Formats: sequence, structure tokens, C-alpha cells
Amino acid sequence: MRLLFVSIVISVLSPFNQSDFWKGSKGSIAFTSDAPLELIEAESNQLTGVLKPSENTFAFLIYTKTFNGFNSPLQQEHFHENYMESEKYPKATFSGKFIENIENLKEGKHELRAKGMLVIHGVSVERIIKCTAVVSKKEVTITSNFNVPLEDHKISIPQVVYQKIAEEIYVTVKITLQPS
Repeated sequence: MRLLFVSIVISVLSPFNQSDFWKGSKGSIAFTSDAPLELIEAESNQLTGVLKPSENTFAFLIYTKTFNGFNSPLQQEHFHENYMESEKYPKATFSGKFIENIENLKEGKHELRAKGMLVIHGVSVERIIKCTAVVSKKEVTITSNFNVPLEDHKISIPQVVYQKIAEEIYVTVKITLQPS
């Protein structure tokens, strides 16, 4: 009887039990390259994501052509043509599982770790990325900040611009997901 009561309480308290599939389509992702001679910043508000709490799984996607806010049109062109090769590799993804069980998270703020494959420039790298989830009855907002070494994704920096592009890019992510 006690186990039944605990199961009912968890079911009522956890917003994730309302739906087994959560999605978000208006997330933001920004990056900063802070090199000795140049600061490059860009962002996109077209990050999409899905979450399946019963399986602890997630998937996020951004089309690289959606980034804007560069210092100049030429800088944006170089980003797409020379570094990201956006025509050849049009998207970046991160998918996998949360290490902590998210199915029964209560309302409030939770520190989590997401383990999965980060695919940038066509190169998959397994990563564990710390994130924060703020859970309410109607939505969950996930935020994260992490570094991406360009070398890990086979993005090379030509010697002529080596002082203008950082070897590690700082990334900030924020997405709100609702039950679907």
C-alpha cells in the first residue's frame, strides 16, 4: 500500500508524467570565438529539441545557416564556406541520454549531465555536457554553457587567420520544451 501511495505522489508531482514526449522549436544557441585579435559572436533562435523522459533521451538540432550577428557579412561568409562548410554539413546535433533520471523530476531547478554524441562539421564526438533544467507544470527550460575545441571536429584554422579565431569556441544554449 505504501509503494502505491509513493507511486501516486510521484505521478502527481512530476510534470513529465503528463506526456512522454516534450518538444521545443524556439531555442537559442550562441557561440563566441575570443581570439587575441578578434572577437566573433553569432547566434540562432532556431534550435529545436525533443525529450523523452521515460527513456531519459534527448535530441537537439541547429541548422548552421541560421546563425547571424557576425561582425560583418564577410565574416559570416567565411564561417559558412571555410569553417563550418554549411552546404556540405548543414546541421549540428547533440543526442543521447541524461545520466540522472529525469522522468520523475519535481518542479524547480535541477543540475543534470547529458551524455551523447555532439556532431559538428560531420564529426561525431562523445561528450558529457552539464546543464540546468528548470521544471514547471507546463514546460522545462534547459540551459548549458560549454566549450567546443575546433580540432575535435576537424575544423582547421588557416595560419593567416590563426590569431583571429579561437581554438575553442564557447557555446551557450537555452531551449524551452513543452509536452507534445
